[in-house]
Amino acid sequence: MIKLHRINDKAFLVNSELIEFVEETPNTVISMASGRKMVVEEPSSEVKRLVIEYKRQVYGAGPRFIDQD
Repeated sequence: MIKLHRINDKAFLVNSELIEFVEETPNTVISMASGRKMVVEEPSSEVKRLVIEYKRQVYGAGPRFIDQD
């Protein structure tokens, strides 16, 4: 789960596995698999960074791709 903040600055946790997409309109809106939408303070780039950081912690860094040329 990742920690985000509502626009009233109240923190909450989101299951990042259930995020369908994130858009800025100009506020950042997170659309969940359930159809629920949440407006958060963090820009979409920060939401992306937090999701990547969380997945690295859970799944590890993953395979390293080597240029085969």
